[in-house]
Amino acid sequence: MSASGLPFDDIRTLIRDMPGPDERSRREVMTREAQLIKPAGALGRLEEIVAHLGAWQHRAPPRITRPLVAIFAGSHGVVAKGVSAYPASVNRAMLASFSNGQAAINQLCKQFDIGLKVFDLAIDIPTLDFTEAPALEEAACAATIAFGMEAIANGTDLLCLGEMGIGNTSAAAAIYAALYGGPVAQWVGRGTGVDDAGHARKVAAVEAGLKLHASHLKDPLEVLRRLGGREIAAMLGAIIAARIERVPVIIDGYVATSAAAILHALDPDAIAHCLAGHVAAEGAHRAVLDRLGLKPVLDLGMRLGEGSGAALACGIVKAALACHSGMATFAEASVPEKS
Repeated sequence: MSASGLPFDDIRTLIRDMPGPDERSRREVMTREAQLIKPAGALGRLEEIVAHLGAWQHRAPPRITRPLVAIFAGSHGVVAKGVSAYPASVNRAMLASFSNGQAAINQLCKQFDIGLKVFDLAIDIPTLDFTEAPALEEAACAATIAFGMEAIANGTDLLCLGEMGIGNTSAAAAIYAALYGGPVAQWVGRGTGVDDAGHARKVAAVEAGLKLHASHLKDPLEVLRRLGGREIAAMLGAIIAARIERVPVIIDGYVATSAAAILHALDPDAIAHCLAGHVAAEGAHRAVLDRLGLKPVLDLGMRLGEGSGAALACGIVKAALACHSGMATFAEASVPEKS
């Protein structure tokens, strides 16, 4: 804890002191890219992605030898307000499916040779209902951010962030509404498939949370602890740790992006090492990505969560790097360059 005794002060210091990109490595990647046997810019955004990897790994050429999907699982008290089509008991069942290799993310990680870790953030103990109290105490929220920072403790060179938790699209919608304003309904989607009545309850819950905590919502970290959840706090910590360790990040969908949104509100540069894996068919995810300046790698109409969109995008990123590393230059292939 910081000398001031305020847990969030340590988080703010970490964000302030995070390293920037290595522009020399970026230039070296771009120089090699210009020499490969193809027309200039012919691989489009794949070329930008490899340069991004080089800049944030501080390495030319960059590498992906230990990609990781990290799924953070949390439970939300606001579920008691009928905001989800599924009960909170599904949380435990989904953790079992991850463990048994039965979920979608297990298949994607196998297909693209990505490591998978699942973090149980007290899944059987929901946060407090944000319509009645702050979801988390400051010390607990800061501790969960710190826990998320340990996600890459055993090493990775590309981090894919995902989450799981019944009720967490309500928490994400509340975060976006608090950060960006406007009608609450524009931020609230169908989540796991609520009907019209469920959607109305979800909107009402977010509105109630915003009203209750209105005097505290100018501070993004207060937005997180009052309206968010453990998985969102942990993902925020993982993004910070990845930046410190020079690991690029691929963010998954609507809920995972809310962690990035909190960081962006604190410092827009704090998520510069991140890629948006995809644009989700949930709520106003596309509008959020636009505000964050993140261009999604994929747009497949997905809204599953559990890191699925980030894992698919990881396959694209790996392909981009394979082209960069494996293709010959004009000189190596004895191919005449454009006259």
